[in-house]
Amino acid sequence: MHRAVQSLARLTALAGGIVLIVLIVLTTLSILGRSLNKFFHNDFFDTSLTGFSQWMLDTGIGEINGSYEVLEAGVAFAIFSFLPVCQFYGAHATVDVFTSMLSGRVNRWIAAFWEVVLSATIILIVWRLYEGMLRYLGNGETTLFLQFPVWWAYAASTAAGLVACVVGVYCAFVRLAEALGDRNILPSEHGEH
Repeated sequence: MHRAVQSLARLTALAGGIVLIVLIVLTTLSILGRSLNKFFHNDFFDTSLTGFSQWMLDTGIGEINGSYEVLEAGVAFAIFSFLPVCQFYGAHATVDVFTSMLSGRVNRWIAAFWEVVLSATIILIVWRLYEGMLRYLGNGETTLFLQFPVWWAYAASTAAGLVACVVGVYCAFVRLAEALGDRNILPSEHGEH
C-alpha cells in the first residue's frame, strides 16, 4: 500500500509538473508575442519600415488569445497535483521554533494531529470543488475567449484533489500509527524516515 500511495503521489506531481512547464512556455510565448507586437507598432517601424512592420503584424504576432484562461485553469490543477507529494513526504511549510525542543514522541503526536487536520481540510476543499464543478456543468458557463466549459478546469482540479484526499487520509493513518508506535514510517520535513 505504501508504494502504491507513493507512486500515485509522484505520478500526480509529475502530471502537475508537465502542466506547469506547458504553462511557462505558453506564458513566455504570449509575453514575447505581445512585446513584438508593441515593437512593430513603434513609430520607427510605422514610418521607416511600414511594409515589413505590417507584414510581421499580419503573421499574427501578438499575445496568445485566452492564455490567461488556460493559465488560471492549469495553475489550479498544478497546485492540487503537488499536494499529494507534499503530504506524503511531509514537505509542507512548518514552523518548529518551539517544537524542535520537544521529544520525538511529542513531535510525532503533533505531526499526527496536524496531518488529520490537513487531510480533513483537503477533503472539505475538494468536496466544495466538486460541488462547484457540478454547478458549472449544470449551467453550461464557458470562458470568455476560448469558450471552453468552465467545469473542465474544475474537473481536472477535482481529479488531482481526489488523489490528494487519498494520500492525505493514508498519511493521517500512518502518522497516527507512528505516534502510537513511537517510530517513523513516512518521511518528514527533517529528513527522518
